[in-house]
Amino acid sequence: MIQNPPNLGIDLDPVRHPEGCAPGVNCDAWLIHGARVLDGTGRDEIVDVYIRNGKIAAMGAAPADFPADAPRCDGQGRWLIPGVIDSWARLREPGQEHKATIATETLAAVAGGITTLIMPPDTDPVLDTVAVARFIKRRAQLAGRARVVTIGALTQGLKGELLAEMAELSEGGCVAVSNTHLPVKDLRLLRRALEYAATFDVLVVFEPRDPSLSKRGCAHEGAIATRLGLPSIPTSAETAPLAQLLAVLPETGARVHINNLSSRAGVQLVAQAKADGLPITASVSIHQLWLSEMDTDALCGTTHVEPPLRSLRDRAALREALASGVIDCVISDHQPHETDAKLAPFPETEPGISGLDTLLPLMLKLVDDGVLSLPRALDALGSRPAAIFGLADAGRMAPGMRADVCLITPEADWTLDDDSLLSAGRDTPFFGWDFQHRAEATWVNGRRVFVQPEPPLGS
Repeated sequence: MIQNPPNLGIDLDPVRHPEGCAPGVNCDAWLIHGARVLDGTGRDEIVDVYIRNGKIAAMGAAPADFPADAPRCDGQGRWLIPGVIDSWARLREPGQEHKATIATETLAAVAGGITTLIMPPDTDPVLDTVAVARFIKRRAQLAGRARVVTIGALTQGLKGELLAEMAELSEGGCVAVSNTHLPVKDLRLLRRALEYAATFDVLVVFEPRDPSLSKRGCAHEGAIATRLGLPSIPTSAETAPLAQLLAVLPETGARVHINNLSSRAGVQLVAQAKADGLPITASVSIHQLWLSEMDTDALCGTTHVEPPLRSLRDRAALREALASGVIDCVISDHQPHETDAKLAPFPETEPGISGLDTLLPLMLKLVDDGVLSLPRALDALGSRPAAIFGLADAGRMAPGMRADVCLITPEADWTLDDDSLLSAGRDTPFFGWDFQHRAEATWVNGRRVFVQPEPPLGS
């Protein structure tokens, strides 16, 4: 039964509203003055941006009918970018509200510049009916922050036995279908699922993970896992199911998005499939671009993730694939946990970390380090996921687009700590990391939903 979430003791409305715009009121118009406007298409200019009725009304000269008393935000010395689209984030509701809720996590999202969250179907109950999708949409509307869109289940109950009603889920607003990391029982059923999805032009999100090869494992198979005495997961746990999918895919006509790549070998398979003209795209988790098996600690589960953190060679291959476009977009793979879930020794902890607060800062840190160009980074967080998941109104800065935008201070110099981490899950390996770029304010559908609080006097 779907229940209302408990009160987690988190302030859900720390928004400072502008003069003339009362709390809880959706302002019809905004002027963002003098910001450096950037997006993944290569746009880079200092220009005024006019927002009205949830859309970007104009850039440059004001529309003739733009209200003179519209709230004004000074963007000089700052960047204005399209709101980030995070295409794989678990918000724990419905079913695990003791970990987090849609309200708490959409707050963390907009504070980190994320305006659209795409939610996988492994909720409780499983998102295999339109009723569950509507419930999630309603909870997000009540929270009033980030837009939440859903991915429906590929099979009923994610059990891998009977196909879900993909056409109905798509008509009900789901932007794709997936069995998450859970296996489909046999290749015949997988092929039928792909053919069914192709019939209705529904995107299939596939996370390659073989349960027999990864069973009871928690760390990358290699010298580090051996030295620490940790049960391991080989690279073949990713490449074996991926190779099977790629063998079947050409016979079905389906569009497939490969989610959460973690290995050099997996990247090579995707690169070859793209070269062969298969209709596939791919994503990588942001933590896989920064961490490796070297960060594994047998006594601390903070870096316990699935797929596991792999070798430095794998990390380098993932970075190169993202820069070249073999990997299309970057996800947070957000999985907030209660504190107790991470207190045991590494193998006994629950996998997953909280990633909403750090997705954008870590991406821009890659730009600072010369790994990515700024347009490529914004493309991987905006225009590419928008194109892949059919969000035609998001991901770019242009008149007529949905006014989901984020104002960034490029030289904020801040540290991730208990005060700056807003997710209900405190499970992140990036505590204590220093960042340069920070979201200053965020608008969703033309409404300013977050403003960075002023620092205390004397700080």
